Amino acid sequence: MAVTHPHRSPATGGGSPLALLAFLAASLAVAVGGGLATAGNVDGWYADADKPAWTPPNGVFGPVWTVLYAVMAVAAWLVWREGGWVRQRGPLGLYFVQLALNLAWAPVFFAVERLGLALAVIVALDVVLAATVGAFWRVRPLAGALLLPYLGWCLFATSLNAGFLWAV
Repeated sequence: MAVTHPHRSPATGGGSPLALLAFLAASLAVAVGGGLATAGNVDGWYADADKPAWTPPNGVFGPVWTVLYAVMAVAAWLVWREGGWVRQRGPLGLYFVQLALNLAWAPVFFAVERLGLALAVIVALDVVLAATVGAFWRVRPLAGALLLPYLGWCLFATSLNAGFLWAV
C-alpha cells in the first residue's frame, strides 16, 4: 500500500510529472522569448559595443541559461509539490514575477537598446529573485538552494548591464 504525504494530493501539489512539464514549458517560453530578442542583436550593435572586461564569450551564455532555466523549473516544481497553488501562492507568485522580469530584460537590453531601463529591470529581477530564493528556502531548502546559481548569474548579468551602460 502506498503512503501518501498529507499535503501532496493531486489537487494541491503532489509529484505530478505534468506539473514539472508545465514549469519546464514556462521556462522554455521565457528562454525562447529572450532568445528571439537577443538573436538578431548579438551580431548587431552588441558585437560592436564597448564591453566590460569581464564579459564572457558569446558561446557561454546559451549553455549557462539552458541549465539555469531547467534548474529554475525543478525548484518551482519542488515548491509546488508542497501544497500546490493553494498553499504556495506567495512563493510561486514571486517565482512568476521574477520570470516575467527575466523575460522583459532581453528585449529592453538587446532589441530596443535602452541600457538604463534594462538596468532598472534587472535590478528589480535581482530583488524579486532574492525574495524568491528566501521564500523557496522556507518551503523546501533544496528549492531555494537550486536558485542560488541563477541569482549569482543574474547578479553577474547586472554587473555586465551596468558596465555596458557606463561604457557608452
